[in-house]
Amino acid sequence: MKKNIFLFTSFCISFFPLASNAQSPFSAFANMFTMPKSYVVAYAKAPPVIDGDLNDTAWQQAKWTDDFRDIEGDLKPDPRLQTNVKMLWDDSCLYIAAQIHDPNVWAYVKQHDEIVFHDNDFEVFINPNNTTHQYFELEYNALNTVFDLFLNKPYRNGGTPMFSWDAEGMHSAVKVQGTVNDPSAADKGWTIEIAIPFKAISLANNVQVPSEGTLWRINFSRVEWDTRPENGSYVKLKNNGGHNLPEHNWVWSPQGVVDMHCPERWGYLSFTKSNINNTGFSLPYFEQQKRYLWLIYYHEQLWYQQHQGYTASLKAFGLGKQVVINKNRNALSVEATPHQFMAFIRDEKDHITWAINQEGLVHSYK
Repeated sequence: MKKNIFLFTSFCISFFPLASNAQSPFSAFANMFTMPKSYVVAYAKAPPVIDGDLNDTAWQQAKWTDDFRDIEGDLKPDPRLQTNVKMLWDDSCLYIAAQIHDPNVWAYVKQHDEIVFHDNDFEVFINPNNTTHQYFELEYNALNTVFDLFLNKPYRNGGTPMFSWDAEGMHSAVKVQGTVNDPSAADKGWTIEIAIPFKAISLANNVQVPSEGTLWRINFSRVEWDTRPENGSYVKLKNNGGHNLPEHNWVWSPQGVVDMHCPERWGYLSFTKSNINNTGFSLPYFEQQKRYLWLIYYHEQLWYQQHQGYTASLKAFGLGKQVVINKNRNALSVEATPHQFMAFIRDEKDHITWAINQEGLVHSYK
C-alpha cells in the first residue's frame, strides 16, 4: 500500500512540541511509541483447507486478534466495520484467516499485480528478519485478486518496490457472505484464507522456517472506500474538487501515522509449539533496547529537516549517555556526518550492541 507515504516533516511538527512538558523521552513522539500488538501463533496439528471457509477444525485452536483500529490509533475514531484475523503455522507455511464484515461487498480489479487497493482490500505485511528492511506485502480483494511485492527498504528511506516478485506457492481463497458487486443485496462480508510458504518469504536460498520462540514483525491492513450505488455498481464518493474521498485505513496494530511502511510499528508475531493458552507474550529485552534507537532515529530525521544534516549530540535530543532498562545499564552513543549517522545502544553486562542508521536499518553485533 503506497497511498500515503510517510512525510516525516509534518509528522514531527505534530508531535515534537509534546517534549517540553514530557516526563518520558518517548513523549516527544508519543503516537509512535504506543505498544504494538502481539500474537502468539499456534502450531497446526493439521493444516487448514484453503477454501475461504473458516469452519475447519484446524482453526478452532487459533485465537482471533483484537478488532482492527484506525491506522492512527487513538487519534481517530474506531472503524465502523469489524475486522479480525487469526493465524496458524506448521513446518512449511504460515496460515492466515481473516473475517471482514461489510454490508456492501464489491471488487473490480481482476488482473494479478494490478493495484488492488483501488478496491476495498485486505493487506498483509511481513518482516521475518525484524530489521525493517527486506519485507513483503500482499494484498487481496473480494475476488481473490492478488497484488504481491517485495521492498528492499521503506519508501521513506528511498525503498524501491519489486512488483515482479511473486509469493511462489502462496495459496489463497475467498468466500463471500452475500454477493459481489450487487448494491441491491445486503451482504455480511467476506472471509479469506491464505497459506504462505516460508520458502516464498525467505531471503536468498536459505529457507527460514521458524522455531520455538522465533519473533517476526507483521501487520494487517484493511482499505475501505466510501461509495454509493449507481446504475447497479458501486461508485466512490468524491469531494467538491472531483477527487475520491480519502480511503479509510483500518489495521490490526496501529501505526500512529498514515503509512503502513513503518515496519518498526508493526505487531509482534511469536511462534510456539506449546499450548498457546499457557503461552503469553512479553516484550523482549532487545526490543526494549531498540526503542531508544528509534527515538534517536526520529530525532535525527527532524534534526536533518531543520539543519540539513545529522548530529552526534545526544544532548540535543535531551538524552544522556546512559539509560537503565530492566535494571540493566545501557550506553547510548551516536556517530554522525552531515549525510549519515549510526546510533548505538550497548548493554554493559553482556556487551551486545544494537545499531540503527539513517535508513532505519537495525542490526546487532558483539
